[in-house]
Amino acid sequence: MRSKASALSVFLLLFGIASAAADLDAAYQQAYKKWQAGRDESLRKNWLTLVGLFWLKDGTNRVGGDHKDEVPLPEGKVAPQIGVVEFHSGKAVFTAASGAKITSDGKPVQTIELRSDVTDKPTILQLGDLKMLLIQRGHKYGIRIRDSNSSGLKEFKGLEYYPLSGDYLVTAKFIPDDKPRKVAIPTVLGEDAEIDSVGYVEFTLNGQKLRLHALSEGDDELFFIIKDQTAGQGTYPAGRFLYSALPKDGKIVLDFNRAENPPCAFTPYATCPLPPKENYMPVKVEAGEKYQGHH
Repeated sequence: MRSKASALSVFLLLFGIASAAADLDAAYQQAYKKWQAGRDESLRKNWLTLVGLFWLKDGTNRVGGDHKDEVPLPEGKVAPQIGVVEFHSGKAVFTAASGAKITSDGKPVQTIELRSDVTDKPTILQLGDLKMLLIQRGHKYGIRIRDSNSSGLKEFKGLEYYPLSGDYLVTAKFIPDDKPRKVAIPTVLGEDAEIDSVGYVEFTLNGQKLRLHALSEGDDELFFIIKDQTAGQGTYPAGRFLYSALPKDGKIVLDFNRAENPPCAFTPYATCPLPPKENYMPVKVEAGEKYQGHH
């Protein structure tokens, strides 16, 4: 979905940041450009291809190119009816219409139970340029649609960034939670998502002492959902994401030059988490991705 936090932050943590205001050296700038290229590639392969997200109702959900279908696909690309999804009590079964050339994992599909994106091997249905995936968000289930030739992908002109600055490369103190726990994080769906909390970080930025809630992102990095005083005035109004390597000797490096827009900045078909109130930062973070009003 995105590029992982690189080993660069571990290097900086082990050997120290010579000076926050110092010019960033060639090795850092090269790694940063590689990260930018990976970020662009990831967006083009993933979020920019989204063309629909439709929540399933209990019972029969028609799928096809008719805008009256419960799961309408891009008009002109498919027949008015390519199949139906029968949905009951969290179980979704897709049955293809006669003559519809639907495949999954390279094999023709007639009837198949859909595994959602929260399972180890979700089911992906494909028809030409289109891919369909069952997603689960809390008690809601929906069909997300991708188009490898979407208009969003064709119209994307690339990302814009603030100038690199060593002032936004900071070492933070990590304060772990006493025990593993889940916290409720608001989302754009209006419902909370349960995400693993790992603790807090404390640091100084632009002369202010700050504290951010840290979340778990797999086994090898931390995840921060942040909002600062540039929100709506240069950066995405709802906030941004930031990732870091795991703590080393009770410290981590936060590189705000790598602050990135959430998927919701690029598509209305994402289900992004929003910053918790304790991650509202009373400073301007003029670093990382800018917001260009993508959708």
